[in-house]
Amino acid sequence: MSLSASCDSVSQKRSLWSLLAGRVVKKPKQGDGQQLQEAVIHLLEQQQDLCSLFKEIGNPNPSNPFNTGINEQRLVASEGIPLGIAGSLLVCGLRHEAGQLGVPLATLSAKSVLERLKVITGVEEDKTRDILTASQRVQLCVLLESVRELLAHGAICPKGLWQEYRKYQKLPNLHVVYLLQFCNILDLKHIFESDEGVRSWLVPQLKALCKWTPPLEENEAMQAQRNVLSTILGALVGMGFQSSQKLEAVEKRCILLCISALDDMLFWLLDTVDMNSAQALSESATERWCQLFDTSLCEVSASPDALQRFFTHTLTQTLTYKPRLAVSDAIALQNKWTFAKASPLLTSLFRRLAVVFSVKQLLHHLQQVLETHEVSWKHVLCFLSTLLVYNPSVKPSLRVLLSRLLTSGFDSYDLENMITAFLLARQGALQGPGIFPSYSDWFKESFGGASGFHATSKKSLVFLLKFLSDLVPFEPPEYLKVHILHPPYVPVKYRSLLMEYVSLAKTRLADLKQSLENIGLCQDISRAGDAPVQCQAVQDVEKALSLFESTGKIPATVMEASIFHRTYFLTRFLPVLLRPRVLPVKADTQMSFIEALKRVDKIPAAQYSSYMESCQRLRQQERKAVCEENHDPLHILKLQLQEQRRLVSDGNDGDMSAQLSKIAHTMSFIFPGLPDDLLEKKVIKLKTDMLSLPELHLQVVDVILKNFCQCILDASKSLPPNKQIMWASRFVCVLVCNTQFLFCLLHRLWHLLHNQGSLLSGPHMPGLAAFVVHLDAFMSQSPVVQLISLRQPNPVSVSEALSSALVCNTRTRMHFCVRFCVAAMCYGICRGDSLPQHHHNLAPSSLYKKLLYLIPRLLPEARKIVFDGKEDQEVNSSGVLSNVKDTTSNWKKTALCLWRHPAFNRLQHEPKYQLFITEWLANELQVDRSKDTFSDSERLEYHQWACLNFYLIRPEDQGGCGGSMKSLCSHLINAIMDQQQSEQSQDDHRVSQRGTCLPDIICRLQEVIYEMELSNLSGSHPSGMDTCDFLFELVSKRFSETLSSSHLSSEHTLNTWNRVMLALPTMSFLKVKAEGDRVHLDCKKLIQHVNDHQRSVCSPSGLLSFHLTSHFLRSNLCASVHCSLVAEEFNKTWSQISHQCPLLLVSTVYWWEHLSVVLLSLWCRLCDGEAPPEQLQLITKSQSWACSLTRGQLLQIPSAPALLLASSLYVGLQGRAEGKQGVTDALNMLQPLTNIKHREVLVFLLFLWVNKYLSALLFPQECSHQNALNICTEVLTVLVDSADWLLIFKSKDAEKGAYQSVTLVTSDRFTQLMPWAFYSLLLQQSTEVQQRAVRCPGFLNTAVSCYISLLQLLDGPGPSITGPLGSQMESWQILSQSKTFLLRAISQTSTSTLFSGHIAQVKHKHAYQDLPLISPSGSNLFVLCVLVQLESQCVEFDPEVAAALSTHLDPHRIIPE
Repeated sequence: MSLSASCDSVSQKRSLWSLLAGRVVKKPKQGDGQQLQEAVIHLLEQQQDLCSLFKEIGNPNPSNPFNTGINEQRLVASEGIPLGIAGSLLVCGLRHEAGQLGVPLATLSAKSVLERLKVITGVEEDKTRDILTASQRVQLCVLLESVRELLAHGAICPKGLWQEYRKYQKLPNLHVVYLLQFCNILDLKHIFESDEGVRSWLVPQLKALCKWTPPLEENEAMQAQRNVLSTILGALVGMGFQSSQKLEAVEKRCILLCISALDDMLFWLLDTVDMNSAQALSESATERWCQLFDTSLCEVSASPDALQRFFTHTLTQTLTYKPRLAVSDAIALQNKWTFAKASPLLTSLFRRLAVVFSVKQLLHHLQQVLETHEVSWKHVLCFLSTLLVYNPSVKPSLRVLLSRLLTSGFDSYDLENMITAFLLARQGALQGPGIFPSYSDWFKESFGGASGFHATSKKSLVFLLKFLSDLVPFEPPEYLKVHILHPPYVPVKYRSLLMEYVSLAKTRLADLKQSLENIGLCQDISRAGDAPVQCQAVQDVEKALSLFESTGKIPATVMEASIFHRTYFLTRFLPVLLRPRVLPVKADTQMSFIEALKRVDKIPAAQYSSYMESCQRLRQQERKAVCEENHDPLHILKLQLQEQRRLVSDGNDGDMSAQLSKIAHTMSFIFPGLPDDLLEKKVIKLKTDMLSLPELHLQVVDVILKNFCQCILDASKSLPPNKQIMWASRFVCVLVCNTQFLFCLLHRLWHLLHNQGSLLSGPHMPGLAAFVVHLDAFMSQSPVVQLISLRQPNPVSVSEALSSALVCNTRTRMHFCVRFCVAAMCYGICRGDSLPQHHHNLAPSSLYKKLLYLIPRLLPEARKIVFDGKEDQEVNSSGVLSNVKDTTSNWKKTALCLWRHPAFNRLQHEPKYQLFITEWLANELQVDRSKDTFSDSERLEYHQWACLNFYLIRPEDQGGCGGSMKSLCSHLINAIMDQQQSEQSQDDHRVSQRGTCLPDIICRLQEVIYEMELSNLSGSHPSGMDTCDFLFELVSKRFSETLSSSHLSSEHTLNTWNRVMLALPTMSFLKVKAEGDRVHLDCKKLIQHVNDHQRSVCSPSGLLSFHLTSHFLRSNLCASVHCSLVAEEFNKTWSQISHQCPLLLVSTVYWWEHLSVVLLSLWCRLCDGEAPPEQLQLITKSQSWACSLTRGQLLQIPSAPALLLASSLYVGLQGRAEGKQGVTDALNMLQPLTNIKHREVLVFLLFLWVNKYLSALLFPQECSHQNALNICTEVLTVLVDSADWLLIFKSKDAEKGAYQSVTLVTSDRFTQLMPWAFYSLLLQQSTEVQQRAVRCPGFLNTAVSCYISLLQLLDGPGPSITGPLGSQMESWQILSQSKTFLLRAISQTSTSTLFSGHIAQVKHKHAYQDLPLISPSGSNLFVLCVLVQLESQCVEFDPEVAAALSTHLDPHRIIPE
């Protein structure tokens, strides 16, 4: 090696180390190493080449010049020349060369290092590369290690090295600068302090490095780029924001330099935000810089205090950057600066800057900036939106800030505070109701009441109105409408001030071509935003359809809008209503509503024709052309949901909030319903019979549900619900804030669970169950749901509505329901571990009750487990949840595990989670026996366990019977009646009742009744009274609950009770009482029940059914057996029934032909062939007498009650209208004028046939009224000369005399119709009969009284009736003919006919009891008083009749004295 050899020639020879290594032939002695080192150095001092030496040291292994990895090069001491030797060699060589050249050693060292640096960094051809390649990084690191050795020997100066580098490189490579800092050669602080031109190159180089994108395969280059940027940023922050106390001038200049560089980078980022978003390169570069704003990246070079000062400064600079827009511009453009529309780069910056501050600090700083700076309103409002979206705790703090600003504004009348408060409140409202209250709610809360901020004085009121007036020229129309519809509170005396503002606002709306008419039919402006124009019209159409469906009439608001808001009606409402769609085959609500509007000419003919043509075109083609994929909201939503799924898997909580806000923004376009509708208390109507949703809406709901299920599975793979972020609850919150989507979601979920449950796969089950759990948690204060087709009387909560879809009536449905509910409860319990304060709301109570019903039913082993409150410590939530993943094959094991879980058992003590026996019975009565999991014997075993072993002994406050058999019996009866009544409301209840478990429950009821009877009879004295009283009190209570309902409801209740009663033992309805040694029967409860309830609703009126009549009579016979004198006790009881319960007497006579066989057979079995009781024989005799009379033979009349004889004759005359002469002959045999018994029989007979006549008119489909009319005519012809027949038409029972019992035969409804029957019957009689009737004593009194009652009947609410001469007779015709007849009767009445023999009887019932009966003038005076009283009543109802009475009944004609 010669001194003149070139570097290239030297590189081709063997290296120094290889030469030395090759001469190691023997083991050196101790001390030889030091001597050898000195010899080598001396040799190199004589013969050396610095270029070759640096190159050789820089690459210790020339055979492998591409060694990679900095860490590997740090081991150069062990793999190549030791660092100590290399450093000594370099120092010696440099010193020798400097001596020869006559230059300083430090200068020569710097130039030599720089020369080598040029060689390393100048290898690559790509001059645009800002990060060194892997080989460059290796060589440069080794070179810098050598420089460190030179520094250790004092052979080089760092400042000189930097000066030489700056001479060579005007724009220093930041990677080289970073490595100089990293290797502790040159500190960045020294560079910033010593280099006066640092700002000229630092900022451009930082921008260039941010813009440079590493190749995808170079991961190390990407990491190196981030390290370089973060190190320089940390240095700038550390030096620029250090404590400014006791600093020299140079340091202060350095601080200003660092702050200036950071501001330049920030302004570059903010300028990129304002540029077109299409410039992706600039966005990616600035985003790379923005990502460095992290506490972990700056904590090494900067202290926490410096970092906080830096973030404060950056936030201030951002909020005040380029304040070009005035307040008026902010007011007009504010709705474009929401979080969803803001630049993601800007929101990311705000989010990173806010991470080191509390909410209080952020809002305080925001207020300070607003008070002391000119701000960029766009940045200020976007910053507030970001805070609200990412941090839920900002909401209450912002409300406090707004209150403080308003208070300050009104105290000092400061407009700046006022405008700030309004802008911040509106910005919060623009984010949606799930984040901040709507603007209308905030405005009403702040100014809508007497306690508002402005209500303290007139000056404050004037200040507010002037402030709002100043905003009018710049206000968007939405806010003007809010101010008009929800004006601030103004005292009455200052009302004119408000009207001035309202007038100004309306003028501005007119200038903007906005009208208050366009706010819709039921407008509730709750926020101003960019909702579609037709949004309110969509809501109005939905509400109108809902009202039309419930009432069947066009809503009044629609009719009013078509007249008073015609512009809105024609341009907004009708276009939404008449949107083209594929019309269903069967007309739905919307079609019916459109047709109703068309019939009243509310839809223009041309618009209707266009609508029908468009619908026809849609039917011919399945789908119109859709928008391009990039603009398709459904496609965008799918992409957003995919990103959300990725964030769930990553557990990124912060980005999740932003993503949910974007999803909500997209949903607002697909479902344009106003979200704030959810804040109103209203009812969502859920149609359970059919799923009629638009195809797009159905697709969106399915996509969201599918994505949620996938997210649940992805998140559960790594963490249980209690360890996950709260993404699921926030996701559900965002979804249900949209009312229209909630409507579609509930419909889809209901039909999915009800109709497609068995088709759901394993992954869907836990996902949907978790969704329902979160939905229930969020919707606890939600609108209630009305299930339309299920005829549920009252609205229910959302969770109960969805639970109703899980019907448990078949084996398949039970298995699906238990699997779904197990999944929901397991998820809720596991999720509840992280929410100890909400452990009572782990899952919907309705699903929990499903499990309480199904698990013991499907798993007999669960019946042995009693909830005793003892917790099984071996069971944990994670174990339960892990079993849910295999719910199809292993659900029984999971269910039992859950059944034993302590958290599951604890819920049993909460009232809303307890399954009461009424609910268990309702579920059991829905089960289809043919598709049940049980056989008959298994069902019997289960029912006996549930009734007798579980609910009977369970305390009442826990849903049981408290050990009371009466309570159990009451629950069984009520459940049976409720089930049958609900099925009677169905269109075809016979089909719905087929195959249910009703027979099984009735069997359990019979067992309980028999056990109660046995327990009553087992004592020393019989006490069957308890069971009888209990049953009749129970049914009386049921009837009292239906008094306020319709007559049809009462009839349903009675029919249901009758079915139950016929299944119960006959002895249960009479009490067997023991008084001393005598045992007798008490039938008061039975009589009261028939008179109070059966009489009111029996059909036909005045007649019990055969089965019911037979049941009551057999009850009497069977109960009589327990008495010592059976026949005597029966006769006594039946005699009491005959007098106090005429309806049962009449029914018994009517059915006697069939009843006699049943009763006599029963009597023979009970009494071993004894003669029948006398009362039964009396009925037979009465029937024989009536039959003989109809055949023309008058036998001796039996000593029976007149009603019994009349009923027998009534039955005998059935169907004999054709043989009119035979009926006449039979009736003529009776002598009403001479025989009192005959007269009573005929009066009762007339009543029975009048009742028959009314029934035939009211229910013509059952029988013809002509037959009854003919016989009524025959009876009246025989009886008309007697005054007794008038008594049955009296309105008061006291006036009926001996015929009071007729009111207990028929219903009150028919009794009200007797005045009408009076005139109907008389108007169809011959003139002779009418004249005889008028001459009848007391006729006029009865006629006037019936006429007044008829007027009251037709004018007031009452039963509907048909005309007496045909179904087409109108009420005015009835009154007209009755009035004519009455006026004629008044004119024909003589004084002598006014006095009747029965007046004296009636007189005792009136207030004129002091008049003497023996004085004719006193009797006439009594008649006169009665008629004067009637005349006074006629004055009120019909003055013409009153005048006729006054004229023809002159008192001087009656009482000459």
